[in-house]
Amino acid sequence: MQEPLHRIYQIIKLGENLKTELRHSWLSNGRRESVAEHTWRMSLMAVLLQPYLNKKVDMEKLLKMIIIHDLVEAEAKDIPVFEIMGNEEAKQQKQMNELKAITNIKNTLPEEVGGSLYNMWVEFEAKQTYEAKVANALDKLEVQIQHNEADISTWKPIEYELCLQLGEHTDFSAILNQLKNIVEQEAKEKIDQSEQ
Repeated sequence: MQEPLHRIYQIIKLGENLKTELRHSWLSNGRRESVAEHTWRMSLMAVLLQPYLNKKVDMEKLLKMIIIHDLVEAEAKDIPVFEIMGNEEAKQQKQMNELKAITNIKNTLPEEVGGSLYNMWVEFEAKQTYEAKVANALDKLEVQIQHNEADISTWKPIEYELCLQLGEHTDFSAILNQLKNIVEQEAKEKIDQSEQ
């Protein structure tokens, strides 16, 4: 068991990078958010919303998917969506970097654990299963909730449009769509207040 534990320990230590990898999002106190903080609140959202989802969800799978969805950023770094919008080359480079990172993680871990994480990450990226759709929706919603909590001076011009495009990620679920409406309404009010 010593050898597998050493390999697992390497990925546990890699996970610290998510505490220091800063996202574009800012907190209400003016500090930038880390990837780890984003992941934590996504997990909280899943726990709180799970009883209200319109379809039974494999909660263990959902939480695992949330926890590992941005693990690749420990190596590949966080790239905000607006930096790759309309730039196919940058988008492909991001995908290649993330695939390389998840492959490195898979190959570092014992085979069973590494393969499981790899498959979970690929499933999240494909956004086809119910758990992947829920995880993706929570990902997008958490980002906008954090933007709503931050000072509007931290918003990029493109984010004024993006904050009202969450429906494409939540339309499959009545409860997530309702939450999306609350989040978007808060964003609209924030924009309106900033223009007064």
